[in-house]
Amino acid sequence: MYDLIIIGGGPIGLACGLEAQTAGLNYLVLEKGCLVNSLYNYPANMTFFSTSDRLEIGDVPFVSNNAKPTRSEALEYYRRVALHRKLNLKLFEEVDNISPKSDGFYTIHTKKSQYETKNIVIATGFYDIPYLMNVAGENLPKVTHYYEEPHFYALQKVVVVGANNSAVDAALETWRKGADVTMILRHDEIGSRVKYWAKPDIENRIKEGSIKAFFNSEVTEIRENEIDIKTPEGIVTIENDYVIAMTGYQPNLDFLRKIGITLSADEIMKPTYDDETQETNLPNVFLAGVICGGMNTHSLFIENSRIHAVKIIEKIVNSQ
Repeated sequence: MYDLIIIGGGPIGLACGLEAQTAGLNYLVLEKGCLVNSLYNYPANMTFFSTSDRLEIGDVPFVSNNAKPTRSEALEYYRRVALHRKLNLKLFEEVDNISPKSDGFYTIHTKKSQYETKNIVIATGFYDIPYLMNVAGENLPKVTHYYEEPHFYALQKVVVVGANNSAVDAALETWRKGADVTMILRHDEIGSRVKYWAKPDIENRIKEGSIKAFFNSEVTEIRENEIDIKTPEGIVTIENDYVIAMTGYQPNLDFLRKIGITLSADEIMKPTYDDETQETNLPNVFLAGVICGGMNTHSLFIENSRIHAVKIIEKIVNSQ
């Protein structure tokens, strides 16, 4: 029996745990993967857009070697926070369902056990479900929606699908390790949200011909040794060894629907919650982090959703 169970062990889930700990609540953080699982799945050489102070949680300083911290520095920071503060965590334990009880409590069912709690925070992020291209051959082993590091692709013919930060990082890094890189972009330019130091780099590599690019184009079929690209001039077939599909990710909104949280009827599918308390239409069930934006996953980040933890714990403490 817990005062609070937090679903999601990313930075915002940990921030909620820290606030709960400070408030003296009996809490538990459940994470389906490793600690800060989403960050762990980021590209190995990724650099954050934010400065380290904007990634801090629980008033624990984040000291970085550079103005913009790297993935490895972030993993080290959040790991040290969890260990130093002795957060109550259960990792590699995925939540399957939440069911209400007649006494106002909830039962949380996981793949390993079940728990009872008065309050729930869902802070599950959006990095676990990739957008699929829905083309023939997308399930081939040569296709990935998660780019890790560039050495594997040295001397290979690589197609990178996408126009934003993940795609740009994958294209530049694999090209610099000796890959023959082709980018496929659905629109006529590199994404406007690409990091300011990477955007001119990729644009210059495309301009000089070092990285080939098909704009206003999309993949139509993937085969073992080649792919078909639909371009404004017609179908183009190129030789190919690997496809890195950086097509974006989406939150698990089906889980919210399953447990009874209502979503907006438009394409954003924003969950229902009170902006002042983060409480959803389900009593004592709260949302924190990027999941609050529904499909608008670019509206919330670590730095502007840390406050969710404070608001939620204040509401829970004041309701006791």
